[in-house]
Amino acid sequence: MRPHKQSSKASNKSKTHFKSFTNTDKYHHLEWTNQITESPVYHPSLEDFKDPFQYLQKIAAQASKYGICKIVPPITSTTPTGVIMMKEKPGFRFTPKVQPLRVAKWTTNNVNNTFYISTKSYSLRDFEVMANRATANKYCLSGCLPSAYLEKEFWHAMTRGNKGTVEYGVNVDGSAFSSSSNDHLANTKWNLKAPHLSFISFLSTLSYKYDHVNSIFDVFYVSFGFRNFQDCKNQHFIGSKTGLTDPMLYIGMLFSMFAWHVEDHYLYSINYHHCGAPKTWYGVPGSAAHEFEEAIQHHVYSKQIISKNGAFELLAEKTTMFPPNILLQNHVPVYKLVQLPGEFVVTFPRAYHAGFSHGFNCGEAVNFATRDWFPFGEAANERYTLLKKQPVIPYEEILCKEAMHLFLSSKKDDNPFVKISFASMIRKYDNALTRLKSLDKSICISSNLKETVSCGLCKRDCYVAHVNCKCHFHNICVFHGKTKPLLFSF
Repeated sequence: MRPHKQSSKASNKSKTHFKSFTNTDKYHHLEWTNQITESPVYHPSLEDFKDPFQYLQKIAAQASKYGICKIVPPITSTTPTGVIMMKEKPGFRFTPKVQPLRVAKWTTNNVNNTFYISTKSYSLRDFEVMANRATANKYCLSGCLPSAYLEKEFWHAMTRGNKGTVEYGVNVDGSAFSSSSNDHLANTKWNLKAPHLSFISFLSTLSYKYDHVNSIFDVFYVSFGFRNFQDCKNQHFIGSKTGLTDPMLYIGMLFSMFAWHVEDHYLYSINYHHCGAPKTWYGVPGSAAHEFEEAIQHHVYSKQIISKNGAFELLAEKTTMFPPNILLQNHVPVYKLVQLPGEFVVTFPRAYHAGFSHGFNCGEAVNFATRDWFPFGEAANERYTLLKKQPVIPYEEILCKEAMHLFLSSKKDDNPFVKISFASMIRKYDNALTRLKSLDKSICISSNLKETVSCGLCKRDCYVAHVNCKCHFHNICVFHGKTKPLLFSF
């Protein structure tokens, strides 16, 4: 049978109608969505997949240029997420945040830009029913729609200034990885709730030899020009309680969003998509973080709300959502990807990122670090100090532990990041101590420090040293040169 041939007249009429529709298309102002370059996608082999640490080091040089990347594993989970949650987390409930579905106007009043805690508590099933109903009400069906279409739909909804809201389960305690020995993915080192991908494990800090702990202090004292304290043999390092070693769940619905942000302390993050509709991600490489903040400071926030520390302080609230075309217009590199169930997304140090969900889904994320993170950690630590912001992790303690590990290790390690960061910290302390000694010749040096303390003035974490001063009721760091100390504690 020959295929039906449409008449020329009907065909021309159809083309005219299609052309007319596209000319009046409501998405004509969203053509920029087609101009964003895709970030790289990696397909590790079974051999590559055995060790996430080595594999991430292998791809980091290229992938970090994009800020984000996608990893498609050669192994999938063999247990449905719903079954895992039902069997391993009976009674699981969470309270989502309510997000305004619009681009905020960042003027003098930021009250309307807040993501509020919902008054409702959901089980995973209840939230799925609500989310699917919301999608079906909008599109007749709750199934997956084309990603490019939903991207335009999302930004159309965000920029037209309606008063709609969506809900998003953010930072929900728990994991959806199976504990079953029969689940293929859960029994790899890519299981985010296992210790393999935790922040501490990536820094090798579980392998320290405490009987030689004084050796690293020898390095300190020689660098500072002081004598070696033998009583440091009794010292011990306190394990870091970072709050970042445990994964969190993220449970979304149509257009629930994660606003533009950078990870605490500029850490890496790894995100696994357990089930449901895809997510669209946008990423800016860490090398362009300054340009990103400059663009936002001048084209998103009003001058009235910008502090002397720039846009970083407002971005840290994680409620700033704006279309990436602002970045394109200001020549800030931005990339995107679509994450499907069963895929990982990695964000690199100091890479700003944002995104939204295409419907009901459940993901999981955790922070981690490799040794190339230390220079970023140092920069973040200094920035927190300027903002007088409490650090989330004790950077100095972690750096000292890793330096000690290298100092005592019999293996040759040419990785320069720890050495450079450690040397930088030593120089800073050397200069600070010289300044303090010039202010007060009666500084008393003590070796009684057993844990990281926080500076009462700038919130800096002080593991190497701090000052006890009668001028203050709390400890202060050695970098406040105008303070006249009575007791210097090492």
